[in-house]
Formats: sequence, structure tokens, C-alpha cells
Amino acid sequence: MILEMKVPSPGESIKEVEIATWLVKDGDYVEKDQAIAEVDSDKATLELPAEMSGVITLKAEEGDTVAVGAVVCLIDTDAAKPAGGAAPAAEAPKAEAPKAEAPKAEAPKAEAPKAAPAATSYAAGTPSPAARKILDEKNIAPATVSGTGKGGRITKDDAVNAVPSMGTPTGGSRGTERTKLSMLRRKVAERLVSAKNETAMLTTFNEVNMTPINQIRNEYKDAFKAKHGGLGLGFMSFFTKAVTRALELYPDVNSMMDGDYKIAYDFADISIAVSEPKGLMVPVVRNAELLTFRGIEAEIKRLALRARDGQITVDDMTGGTFTITNGGVFGSMLSTPIINPPQSGILGMHNIIERPIAVNGKVEIHPMMYVALSYDHRIIDGRESVGFLVAVKEALENPVELLMNGDAKRALEL
Repeated sequence: MILEMKVPSPGESIKEVEIATWLVKDGDYVEKDQAIAEVDSDKATLELPAEMSGVITLKAEEGDTVAVGAVVCLIDTDAAKPAGGAAPAAEAPKAEAPKAEAPKAEAPKAEAPKAAPAATSYAAGTPSPAARKILDEKNIAPATVSGTGKGGRITKDDAVNAVPSMGTPTGGSRGTERTKLSMLRRKVAERLVSAKNETAMLTTFNEVNMTPINQIRNEYKDAFKAKHGGLGLGFMSFFTKAVTRALELYPDVNSMMDGDYKIAYDFADISIAVSEPKGLMVPVVRNAELLTFRGIEAEIKRLALRARDGQITVDDMTGGTFTITNGGVFGSMLSTPIINPPQSGILGMHNIIERPIAVNGKVEIHPMMYVALSYDHRIIDGRESVGFLVAVKEALENPVELLMNGDAKRALEL
């Protein structure tokens, strides 16, 4: 029986995906539930498992964009599983395929002499309307592009493949590589540009003395790890608790615009920005206002592991009412984070640096962190934005009283 493998729907809003990588070759024998491909959606990279065991026939190439429900491969379920050594032998001729195609690669060289007469043609160096538009967007002069069209005309493909001049070479390696962005990366880029262009985004800053949090972590982190199965007591739980408290005090920061209306939420779903090789992912900690320090650390660890292992799902990243991003793990001292639409606010954490500050009229050295709140001024006024960030600062500098109800051991479930 020939089974048609169709692209499953990763989520309600996703209509198409891109074949990122085939994990098997055409003609391979695959086992049921074996991962046969990685597919990119505009929200995540997901694995496509084989629905049955059998010999696979690929119907789409890497990089192809296919609609949800489209057939991407066939599986012959009646095919016998090959012997252990049969598969490599069968694949040997395929490995030679590139050599057999080598003469085809020489075809452009063979046609090169034909291009010479094109220099005298009126069309030589003249871009088509579509090509001219692309060249104008790239700010590339048509005279610097060699046309491959009839009579030397510059085609749309010529314009797409054209690269700006990098100046006169003076020696050394000057190689270039052109790779297509993944669907996830393209969607992230689209959303970031949209956030800059469609929101009245402003950023306000403050600084936090991290000494109180460092003291709590130094005193209890070993006991916390031993009591909670190896779970670490990091900074994210303190920041998440401080944010949920501040959102209760300034609910406009926990709201979104919907046309002429404002949508306010009585819960705090905190999106945590995670940078992965395949792109930025923002999994969501649901109802963070109800979680303990242990619960927040456990959920962040679970989501981070799923993102790292490529097992994150669209549902894991759907929703969110406010975002926290930590550029400090990369050494950033100060930045202006971009809002994660349709949310209205994002808190940026940064690295911790020991600096001299004035404390009760004396100069002392303390571990300090700059924090930044980017917000949509259409829905959040200056009073709310500054007040929110001050509330976060106050909670982080007095965590026992404001985040732990005066009892650190009880709050950490020790």
C-alpha cells in the first residue's frame, strides 16, 4: 500500500510550512514514528514523524514552501525492510550522482561565447521592469550587472542574485555565501519591523542593586537545589515575580490594543525570550502570578530544554501578555528591547557589573544591573511605564518583604 504523508497543521493560524531539512534520503527504509524531516513554520521548527514503516519517496525539496495538508512524501508500506548491509550498498550509486551531473555544471561555460555578441545588442545591460525595481531597492547600478537574458538583457533572476560592489580587492579572502532565511527567521524579522513601524514605542531605564538577591541566592541556592531535585535558583524567578507584582499595580502594562479597544488581562502570562540557533523563540509561562519560585524555575527550565532540543510547540509560544528578555547572558550592558506584538511591554535585563554607588552618604561598590522597559505609548502613559519599572526595581532590591512575604525559606519551599 502507498501511504501519502501530508503536512499536519502545527496550529490554527498556520497555513503553510517550509521543508527545512530532510533527515532521510529518497528510497530509504523508515520506521514508524521515525523523524523524517524538520519543517519550519512562522513560529517554530517541528519534526515530521513517519506515519508507517516502509520505503520513502520524497515529493518536495528542501527549501520548498508547502501548504498544510499537502503531500510531501510517499511511503510504500509493502516494501520489505532491507538487510543490515543492503542500505549502504544501495546508496553508493546515489553518492556518485553529483559526479554524473558534473558535465551539466559546465553548461554555462559552453554558452559563454554566445554572450559575446550580446554586447552590441541594444538590449545589453537593460534591466526588465521587475529587475529594475529590485536593483533600485538594492541600490545597485544596472551597469555593474551582467545580463543573461536575450541580447544581454538583465532578468529578474540576475537582479535577485546581484550583490553590491564591495570595492577594489586588496588581497586576502573575499568569499561570500548567499543562504535563504528560514521561515521562522523571516517571520521574526517581519514582526520586529512591524513593531517598530506600527507602535509608538518608547524605552525607559532604571538600575537595580542586585546585592539583596545575590545574598538570598548565596544563602539558599544549595538547599534549594537539594530540596527540589537539582533545580537551580536563578535570577529569572525573582524577575518574573517582580514583574507579576508590578503588573498588578499597573494593569495598563498588561494590556493590548485591538483596533479602537483596549484588552486588559487579569492574569500574567510571561513570555521568556530564548535565543536558539534557528532563531528567537518566546515560550510562555502561563499564569506566572500563581507560581512559586520553584514553579517558575521548573517551568522555565522545561521550556528552555524543549526549545534547545527542537521539541517546542506552537502552543508553547502562543499568547503571552508581557515579555522578559535577558541580553545580559551575552554581555549586554544596556539595550532598547523591541516589543513582542501584540503585547504592549517588554522588560530587558542586562549584565551585572560591580560599580560604586552612593549608599547613605557613603560610596560603596555593589553589583548593579541596568533594566529597560520598552512600551507602546499609544496605550501606556509615562506615569504607568515609569511607575512599573520603579515597582520592579523596588521588589528586586527588597525581595524578602515584597516578593517573599517576609519569609525567604517558606517562599523557597525549604
